[in-house]
Amino acid sequence: MAFRSDTRASLTIPNIITLARILLTPLFIILLIQGQYRKALLVFLLAGLSDLADGLVARRWHQKSPLGAYLDPLADKLLMSASFVALSIARVIPPWLTVVVLSRDLALALGVVVFRLADLPLNISPTWMGKWTTTVQIFTVLLVLVGKIWPLPQLLFTLLFWLTGGLTIISGVHYIFRGLRLMGQRGENNRG
Repeated sequence: MAFRSDTRASLTIPNIITLARILLTPLFIILLIQGQYRKALLVFLLAGLSDLADGLVARRWHQKSPLGAYLDPLADKLLMSASFVALSIARVIPPWLTVVVLSRDLALALGVVVFRLADLPLNISPTWMGKWTTTVQIFTVLLVLVGKIWPLPQLLFTLLFWLTGGLTIISGVHYIFRGLRLMGQRGENNRG
């Protein structure tokens, strides 16, 4: 079976996998609301596997696309934001942590809008700090779900929440300074 390597094609296999991950998010939230934590954990793990799969397929069969570059992080942010909000409403994750996570994502989204409005070129690629933060956020949701199924020490959650909050803040500040530096460089290039 031949796979298309045309990066302009919108309906690539990785994009279909990413769309499936987006569709898993409402199911995950419904399961959380119903208190079905085992099933929610399975759906969350399935969403994580789909995230790995879409990247692997995109690289292996040369199916990276501009649409995928936007869809993949959107799917991730949608799942993570919805997870933190739902778990916060269920009083499993502290509300302050959800506010920190959502504020960082909102700041990043506003930064992208500013770059687009200013007609500045923008390469959307996560930094190592952003990747670490996302990994810790995913681990936080995963461990909280596991903790609803099997008892874990409360101290573990307290430390994890503070670590997640701290990394999220540092990552957000890092992206803001990176964006400001890029805008400054573009401004200097335009004047020169």
